[in-house]
Amino acid sequence: MFDPLGLLILFVLVVLFGFLTTRAWRLKNGLLKWGGVVVVGLHTLIPTALLALALVGFYKLNQPHNNPVADVHVAGTPEQIARGERLAHICTGCHSPDRQLPLSGNNFITTFAFPPVGTFYAPNLTPTGNIQAWTDGEVIRAIREGVHKNGRSLIVMSSETFRYMSDDDVQAVVAYLRSQPAVGGPTPDNQWNTLGAIMINLLDFQTAQAPVVQVTAPQPGTPEYGQYMVNIIGCRQCHGDNLAGKVDNGQPGPPPGPNLTKIVPNWTEAQFMTFFNSGTLPDGSQVPQEKLPNGADGGPIMPWNGVRAVATDAELHDIYSYLHSLPPVDGPMK
Repeated sequence: MFDPLGLLILFVLVVLFGFLTTRAWRLKNGLLKWGGVVVVGLHTLIPTALLALALVGFYKLNQPHNNPVADVHVAGTPEQIARGERLAHICTGCHSPDRQLPLSGNNFITTFAFPPVGTFYAPNLTPTGNIQAWTDGEVIRAIREGVHKNGRSLIVMSSETFRYMSDDDVQAVVAYLRSQPAVGGPTPDNQWNTLGAIMINLLDFQTAQAPVVQVTAPQPGTPEYGQYMVNIIGCRQCHGDNLAGKVDNGQPGPPPGPNLTKIVPNWTEAQFMTFFNSGTLPDGSQVPQEKLPNGADGGPIMPWNGVRAVATDAELHDIYSYLHSLPPVDGPMK
């Protein structure tokens, strides 16, 4: 991914204003000399800084990662496919235009009203989509380590969450991806322009993670298994690393969520299950709906229905047990 025209324009501006700055420095009139150096020099520094940011951004976009690819061949049993279908609901927020299965791809620019950064897609993951020529090991590496087949880093891929997914579960996801109904064809390649490269640099959207060797899930029916489900569902992305809530800092990303260490311990398990079955809070109110930047319905701002699609009753019980086991931590309550 590269934008030679955008970089050339910035380079020309640097050379032009740099030349004008040297000309101003040679003026004999002190007022004109220093005024020109300050004004024209500032116009030199701005494109110089933008050029440097863009070059580093393009380096990050194209930086190779040598994470090894495991020699894994997923069996694709009915049990794996059924488990993988549940877990695949975690991916619908990015890889589906309507947040429903199958994972047919999504145009981030139009869905999330991105600025003009080029083209930016979440790829089609059905059998006729972008991973049809990938090995199972390459797909697993992409999920858990955020590394593309060609070795570059994936962008806005939640590998910092999925790296905790067990070997059995990540293979189940691959089994489901291979078994989905085929929809459409490969999604167009992402092509970031110079503005996009600058944003990648400033916002640090890199997602490549260290290699994952082996992960085994805890025993179901325990708070530890509930912690495992909280980790792979991605609850910490909205509710903070310690689940004590996050505040809106104006940065792109998931919406901030409230403090689960103080809220959930005040709920009965029946109220907890009712919430994830219907989106009804203990006070009888409903979770408000989210509007996407393009005006489309984004579903509940707290995706209770997505969590319900992923987790079984037993897994929700384990999540409840885990959240009840946490010490209360001060943090946002709304």
